[in-house]
Amino acid sequence: MSSETKSPVDTLSEEAINERANEKARRRKEVRQKMLASITEERGLLVVHTGKGKGKTTAAIGMVCRCVGHGMKVGIVQFVKGAWTSAERAVLEKFPDLVDIRVMGEGFTWDTQDRARDIKAAQKAWETAKTMLSDPTYSMILLDELNIVLRYDYLPVDEVVSVLTAKRPDLHVVITGRNAKPELIDVADLVTDMTMVKHPFRDGVKAQKGIEF
Repeated sequence: MSSETKSPVDTLSEEAINERANEKARRRKEVRQKMLASITEERGLLVVHTGKGKGKTTAAIGMVCRCVGHGMKVGIVQFVKGAWTSAERAVLEKFPDLVDIRVMGEGFTWDTQDRARDIKAAQKAWETAKTMLSDPTYSMILLDELNIVLRYDYLPVDEVVSVLTAKRPDLHVVITGRNAKPELIDVADLVTDMTMVKHPFRDGVKAQKGIEF
């Protein structure tokens, strides 16, 4: 565009530009209010955080913190990361009346190098998860890294999906881990795929306190 050719916006005063923007905002608000007025259902959700990007468990822990803020009781089963010490676990353990954490895993598969033991640990964790899922005192259950054990077929995905879809209507369940099974994605209400754009590990930076743990 030459200096002599101006768009219609260029010829408007700042006041006119502001008024046009405000009118668009008013119309967007009206549309949103109509949409929100039509959405009235409340029920427990099945939430899946997956993908190669960082932040799946972190986002889930954020939901747990929201529940704690509302005085809602949460159960957490960690299927894999049991061998790791995590700062978030230390924080949540300060709320024993509202947060019940069961550390069931023995570490990542490349650490244990014992498939039979990993399967037994996964089965034991799943039994604990099913007990929590049937307990009416919980408002949310976080099944951390369940996707990992499903990926390696340590648990039958059909059974897991069957149990999750039969949960009570007001219970929220959050599942984390890479490579979520299609069967789980199909029955979930909310699925987020964390996409990795950059990661410092590839530049030789080790896991950082306050970032990874």
